[in-house]
Amino acid sequence: MKNMHMKISGDSLTITVDLSQAYGKSGSGKNIIIASSEGNQSIPGKEEIKIGLNIYKKAPDNQ
Repeated sequence: MKNMHMKISGDSLTITVDLSQAYGKSGSGKNIIIASSEGNQSIPGKEEIKIGLNIYKKAPDNQ
């Protein structure tokens, strides 16, 4: 996982992402990746529950 931290408290899942980070362009080159689960992943302690998360912003046209 990139720039993504999960915490379970009771029946709630909290996901923390540092929005100031950037991990380069997406495969298409249209977006800048901020955070990613890098596919579907099990939630720690709840292996039967999966998460798939991508957080991105539009890439500037001149890059």
